[in-house]
Amino acid sequence: MLHVSGSQLRAPDGTPVRLRGVGLGGWLNMENFITGYPADESSMRAAVRDVLGEDRAELFFDRLLTSFFTDSDAALLAGLGMNCVRIPVNYRHLESDERPFEIVERGFRHLDRVIGLLGAHGIYSVIDLHALPGSQNQHWHSDNPTHVAAFWRHRHFQDRVVNLWEAIADRYRDHPWVAGYNPVNEPGDPSGKVVGPFYDRLVKAVRAADPRHVLFLDGNTYATDFTVFREMYENTVFVCHDYALAGFAHGGPYPGYTRGEWCDRAQLEEAFARRSRFQRETGTPLWVGEFGPVYTGDPTVDEQRYRILRDQLEIYDAHDAGWSLWTYKDVGLQGLVCAAGPYLDRFGPFIAKKRRLGVDRWGSTMEETAEVLAPLHRLLAEEAPGWKPYPWGARYQTDDLVRHILLAQALLPEYAGLFRGLGDDELTALADSFLLERCVRREPLLDLLAANLRG
Repeated sequence: MLHVSGSQLRAPDGTPVRLRGVGLGGWLNMENFITGYPADESSMRAAVRDVLGEDRAELFFDRLLTSFFTDSDAALLAGLGMNCVRIPVNYRHLESDERPFEIVERGFRHLDRVIGLLGAHGIYSVIDLHALPGSQNQHWHSDNPTHVAAFWRHRHFQDRVVNLWEAIADRYRDHPWVAGYNPVNEPGDPSGKVVGPFYDRLVKAVRAADPRHVLFLDGNTYATDFTVFREMYENTVFVCHDYALAGFAHGGPYPGYTRGEWCDRAQLEEAFARRSRFQRETGTPLWVGEFGPVYTGDPTVDEQRYRILRDQLEIYDAHDAGWSLWTYKDVGLQGLVCAAGPYLDRFGPFIAKKRRLGVDRWGSTMEETAEVLAPLHRLLAEEAPGWKPYPWGARYQTDDLVRHILLAQALLPEYAGLFRGLGDDELTALADSFLLERCVRREPLLDLLAANLRG
């Protein structure tokens, strides 16, 4: 197994290993901007089931999971020089709210398949629980239909996650191509008082089931706050996320100003130094679990986004930091490769509508439909100037509640309605639009990554 030795990961023979690769976002944990639906995954699946029925919805989603990642995808990543894929997982594949604490054996079939494919190409997997029962953070990517991270409020949810991780760790305890476990993606504990003791408990439970695999632990407040760790755990990587301000959908020119803050390479270095301070002070390995700019389709802007990425990779190289770029495959916002064909033919206009309304947080500039939201922002600033909600303040919270929850959920029937009347062959063709051979490759990004990994 890989193991932590001081500030490095090492193979069993002692060779240093720097894990560099991608996150497999939108697969076992679906996200709205990645596959084109609005709102959160469980709400989307329920809306599609209402249209297709249980069996035909299962036909579509299972085929999508099969087509989304195959041996061809693993071969592409290996050919670029990558040696790691972080695999986000929604707990609903492995356990259900209707039957808590009962592990769903069938839910492992795709995870087993892809871990095997990656291992056959010499690529490690990091298993990342991206959506926890009750939702561990305030946003769509924890399959949260609200803005409340109830996971931290109820011991019941925490007990279920401990039980789930005991099962996962027992299953993969002897798998050499599993680099380790990322038990909680981007925790958002508003009090900061629950997450530390929960990690203490979870680490002990996982270690009892599997004493050898590495643990990859995110800091609180979306992998940015490491003050919650009360002790140093053995064989552990503390994971930071390092999204560049200028690389967001609302990012300004690079170099240049984004929302009044100057962004250039020096600012990227300062941000990384701040976000990785805990790891450097404790002498533990540096690994950036998520980072990566959003692309716009404008060649001038996207060239600036590639420059951001190039600068970040050079900074990580200088610090011997591993990384996992977000994300591998999507419908055009951020992926190395992007779906095309029947799926984009059918859902492309709807995706454009979502973009116009800014209902996907990750793709929103926060300026869409400004004539509607600007008066609300002004009203709240005037009438509630002391309101500073966790985690990112009043402006973001207002957009999340109105745009990314209310408007997004209101669009669910329209998205699901686009499946109406389709035959089984048509559903299969939609899912197969995500096969690598039917995708469009973002060649400048692939070239940039290959040059860095082989340099």
